Amino acid sequence: MPLPQVCVCYLLRERDGTTEVLLGRKKHGLGEGYYVGLGGKLEPGESAVEAAVREVAEESGVIVAAADLEPRGLLSYRFPHREAWSQESNVFVCRRWIGEPAPSDELDPEWFEIAEIPLDEMWDDARFWLPGVLAGGAVRRSFTFGADLASVVDPVA
Repeated sequence: MPLPQVCVCYLLRERDGTTEVLLGRKKHGLGEGYYVGLGGKLEPGESAVEAAVREVAEESGVIVAAADLEPRGLLSYRFPHREAWSQESNVFVCRRWIGEPAPSDELDPEWFEIAEIPLDEMWDDARFWLPGVLAGGAVRRSFTFGADLASVVDPVA
């Protein structure tokens, strides 16, 4: 059975010669309290790109164009101890948008220098792939989470 499809988008900007990424502290639901990229579930009939455009707007008030999304890969998440959380995520970065990020019902956005990403306050898998993606790389990985529903127990390359 195919995994539910989700998307995540990382907005990148240059400020004073330093690259920054927009993350948001999740207010409720899956990942509550963690810093996450903007994104969420694909609606029926919606592509990952369409979902990313919609989710970025819903979660931050920022408007991105589909043509400005840079596909960076695909991540599979398996939660054997809570199958309903298993999913497959399409990863994007974006360097152009309209508007300024604002808090939403879902998250509070915050800019971080790439070198200071709060990996210890994110989902455990981020440490394995996010720095490389934000540095311009791509990713295709699978992660299995343990019984605590927070720790990666099998980071398959």
